[in-house]
Amino acid sequence: MATRFGIATFAFAAFDFQWDWRIAPKANNGIKYFITEERAQAVGHEYQMLDDSVIDIKKEKTASFYDVLPPSDDAPLKPPGEWNHSRVLVQGKHVEHWLNGAKVLEYECGSEQVKAAVAKSKFRSVKGFGDKIKGHLLLTDHRDEAWFRNIKIRELH
Repeated sequence: MATRFGIATFAFAAFDFQWDWRIAPKANNGIKYFITEERAQAVGHEYQMLDDSVIDIKKEKTASFYDVLPPSDDAPLKPPGEWNHSRVLVQGKHVEHWLNGAKVLEYECGSEQVKAAVAKSKFRSVKGFGDKIKGHLLLTDHRDEAWFRNIKIRELH
C-alpha cells in the first residue's frame, strides 16, 4: 500500500475483482486495471460496460478489453437498468473477463495476439501497453449514470 495525496492506494499484479453494476440507457462506463503513475494519463486495460444497443464496434462492447479485444458474441448482457455481475481475473499473464457467470474473453498479456490488437488500437503509441504490469484499478466516469455494488477484490499470489 502506498499513499498519494493522503489517500491509501493499492496496486495489484494478480487479482480476482468482482462487482455488480447497472447503467442507464445509452450509458458508457468501465473498470480500468493496470493503471500506473508512470503514464501521463490513467491509461490501462479496460473492462467496458455500456448499453451495447448504441454501438456496433465489437471491440467496444460490454466485457471487451476496450478497443483491443472483443468479448464472445454470446456474452449474456442484461439490458440497461438491470444488474449485471462482472469479474476480471488476473493470474500471471493470463487475464479473463466474465459477465453474469460466463467467461466471455481471455488473453495473455504481452502475447502476439495482444500486441497485434494493440497496434490497431488507439493505444498503439502507449509504451508497453498490453504488457503485464502491477497497477491500480479505477472506476471510470463518463458522466453517465452508473451504479456499483458488492465490489470485492482479492489479491492473488
